Amino acid sequence: MRRRLRGDRGQVAVEFTGMLPVILVTLIAIWQCVLVGYTYTLAGNAADAAVRAGAVADPGSRQGACEQAATEDLPGAWRGGASVECGGSGFVTATVRLEVPVLFPGVVSLPFTIEGNAGAVEEEDGRWLP
Repeated sequence: MRRRLRGDRGQVAVEFTGMLPVILVTLIAIWQCVLVGYTYTLAGNAADAAVRAGAVADPGSRQGACEQAATEDLPGAWRGGASVECGGSGFVTATVRLEVPVLFPGVVSLPFTIEGNAGAVEEEDGRWLP
């Protein structure tokens, strides 16, 4: 009986149980970093699409064209909290702000937003303005 109590059988299971919380927290942190990076990518791409649409739209319909172009390719979880601003004359700018989800997109967002900016020269009849 004493030999059984002094042996190291089951030691791996005990160590794994002790390390499991550390492993899970590390995986959660990595996943959250992936979501932040993906949100940066989405914001930049949405701003590029918005400014392309805004550069060829009439100044009166620019904001609507920008919003539609910016949000049409966004995944649904990011689309709900998206904010799009377009403006400028001669040089069109677009700013897209997206909320960063916490662990599961579409459920809860972090208390800060990621911003993507883009700019382009206004076009007329498919030509660049001087």
